[in-house]
Amino acid sequence: MGRGKLRIYLGAAPGVGKTYAMLSEAHRRLERGTDCVLAFVEHHDRPRTEVMLHGLEQVQRRELSYRGALFTEMDVDAVLARRPQVALVDELAHTNVPGSRNAKRWQDVEELLAAGVDVVSTVNIQHLESLGDVVESITGVRQQETVPDEFVRRTDQIELVDMSPEALRRRMAHGNVYKPDKVDAALSNYFRPGNLTALRELALLWVADRVDEYLQEYRSEHRVSAIWGSRERIVVGLTGGPEGRTLIRRAVRLAEKGAGGEVLAVYIARSDGLTAASPKELAVQRTLVEDLGGTFHHVIGDDIPAALLDFARGANATQIVLGSSRRKAWQYVFGPGVGATVARESGPDLDVHIVTHEEAAKGRGLPVARGARLGRARLLWGWMVGLAGPVTLALLLTTVDLGLANDMLLFLTVTVAAALLGGLLPALASAALGSLLLNYFYTPPLHHWSIADPKNIVAIVIFVGVGVSVASVVDLAARRTQQAARLRAESEILSFLAGDVLRGETSLEALLERVRETFGMDSAALLERESDVAPWTCAGRAGIGKPVGRPEEADVDVPVGDRVALALTGRVLPAEDRRVLAAFAAQAVVVLDRRRLQEEADRARTLAEGNRIRTALLAAVSHDLRTPLAGIKAAVSSLRSDDVEWSEEDEAELLESIEQGADRLDHLVGNLLDMSRLQTGTVTPIVREIDLDEVVPMALGGVPEGSVELDIPETLPMVAVDAGLLERSVANLVENAVKYSPDGERALVSASAMAERVEVRVVDRGRGVPDEAKERIFAPFQRYGDAPRGTGVGLGLAVARGFAEAMGGTLTAEDTPGGGLTMVLTLRAAGSRPGPLDTDVPGGVPAQPVPVRPERRAS
Repeated sequence: MGRGKLRIYLGAAPGVGKTYAMLSEAHRRLERGTDCVLAFVEHHDRPRTEVMLHGLEQVQRRELSYRGALFTEMDVDAVLARRPQVALVDELAHTNVPGSRNAKRWQDVEELLAAGVDVVSTVNIQHLESLGDVVESITGVRQQETVPDEFVRRTDQIELVDMSPEALRRRMAHGNVYKPDKVDAALSNYFRPGNLTALRELALLWVADRVDEYLQEYRSEHRVSAIWGSRERIVVGLTGGPEGRTLIRRAVRLAEKGAGGEVLAVYIARSDGLTAASPKELAVQRTLVEDLGGTFHHVIGDDIPAALLDFARGANATQIVLGSSRRKAWQYVFGPGVGATVARESGPDLDVHIVTHEEAAKGRGLPVARGARLGRARLLWGWMVGLAGPVTLALLLTTVDLGLANDMLLFLTVTVAAALLGGLLPALASAALGSLLLNYFYTPPLHHWSIADPKNIVAIVIFVGVGVSVASVVDLAARRTQQAARLRAESEILSFLAGDVLRGETSLEALLERVRETFGMDSAALLERESDVAPWTCAGRAGIGKPVGRPEEADVDVPVGDRVALALTGRVLPAEDRRVLAAFAAQAVVVLDRRRLQEEADRARTLAEGNRIRTALLAAVSHDLRTPLAGIKAAVSSLRSDDVEWSEEDEAELLESIEQGADRLDHLVGNLLDMSRLQTGTVTPIVREIDLDEVVPMALGGVPEGSVELDIPETLPMVAVDAGLLERSVANLVENAVKYSPDGERALVSASAMAERVEVRVVDRGRGVPDEAKERIFAPFQRYGDAPRGTGVGLGLAVARGFAEAMGGTLTAEDTPGGGLTMVLTLRAAGSRPGPLDTDVPGGVPAQPVPVRPERRAS
């Protein structure tokens, strides 16, 4: 059975009707005879959505217990056993309760798809992983539950459930989304018109990008070459010169004039060797275009106008931006230039913009790094002048008699011109042909291949010798110029590469991509093996095409030692390119070694931290655990002794000491276990909306009665926290405050609301902590000052901060006015939550985004 198909209903915000649309689709499929079941759907007490559940088969959910509460999750095994044609799974980005089959619901969906079951699901735009920073900047809250973009991109069908902000707010005001007591707070917080408009735009643009991907696939499959101007795409042609920055900014301004405009910067490199542009300048322009929201592309092509137009048509572009030519006026003799050629051949569907810049008509200053060969166009002109020039000159001289000396000088001029243009061979051909024409037409006897006067023989020999000498000098100078340009380009590439590698700014994949682009190859891979007989493995790869398993399978391979090789596919490189390629290979090995050293350093750092914690733990255990154990053992031994008759008061005192020792051990072991959970990252908060006066009083059970003063106003908003973690955090803070408070002074626990946050302050009147130690006291196994042994292992504050951060809060220390230390625990007010997130709370328990406090009881 093949893989199932996935259909996703995407919404910009909760309440737009994703679940309703999904259930409507289920009813339509049932009417067509399709076997549909509800694997997991939440109606969130919305009457219209709940009505849509009628008539649909629901798979029994799995019940899980976590932290004393019962939750329900989708039962993947039950759905697979039922094997429907279509399964409806709500809340794709939901985090499952610990102990479930998978950590995320999208992983459950992946199992259903792999088993051949079609799935229809829902997700909000704020839950896409790549948009976390953007959504946080809009709503002010970081999404804790996300689904990978790649999973959503592979969806067979995405349907946008759209609703204007005004319509969604009307739905809320009518009570179709939340209960009436939640509406006012929701409308004034998360569901503000600005938030909803920004999220809606984000959803529309994301779906538009996916539609564009589907369109590109269709055009590729059906080989559509005509431009479909569905959206503005602007291609910027770069030469690697400094004017590229001006062109990029101009193209971005053009794109901003239309909705959904896209900028694609492209550099065309010739396929006959190293790139002619400065790699440093290209890197700067790549960074600029990416910072401005565009993309950078590197294309190989000998015919620059044709390659540029092919790229633009392949990208379905609508406009091309080019810079004014840097050639001087006389250079237009050799052709119209790239800009004019592109404008002439672009056709009616492509608009071409020629942008002026400061470098226009100043000449090309970049080296032409194509080895020790003249260009193809220059060779062609050299041969044309060398062969056609003498013939044309002979025809012209038939009409006028200038004398043999002048005729020879004119033929010598043509030979020198051929040498300047085409090098040695065209000049030799011109000299040979010119000498024959001089002999036949201008030396007596005329029109014969013989020479009567010996002086004319010497003249013609001198003519040929001078022509050959000049051609040789010109050819050598041209080749040396090309070699110097090539070496300059090589040095720029290598220096820039070495700088990136030494600064650690280049990853192995980025370096291989640079190798591929520099030499115009299809792919580049770094292969390695552990021994001479071991198989080759790929340490890194860039480019397209079939992966290379061995160096022998590549078009070009550069060994680095016996066990590492750089393999490239695409074409065979000339020998002169291998010198630079060898340097690239050596740098790739350096990058690979640095990456492995970094991984080993990270592992060593982790081990060192673990060793430090274990050492501190052993030091703590040596006294802090043995002391209560010794007290318990002494008390038990005394009670069991037959030699002493204990009174009831003495027995009660011994039992009390046993209880106190057991409590100390329980508290100590609890902190150790909590610290272990924080170190291993296994703390999973179950965030709910609670009142502080429901949790804080419970946190005072471990301190003497009357040692703490509570000040929690009844007007405080509810907080979005894990009740258990909050209780442990406050308990540790209160215990610390009571420990350091002077005799007769009570610690104070107060709370206040600030904007969208609630602050809990635990205040003591002790000696305080200097500023330089305020962060250090939160490190594990730290006791400030001369705290006596036996007062704990220094984990209380570390655990309190770890739990606070796990709930999305913060814990800091500040001075108490008048002396002492104040611990400030900052929590998220329930009203600051980013709307009624369908998947923000594990276990399928929906969390209302902007709750209004119920009637409070007196504390």
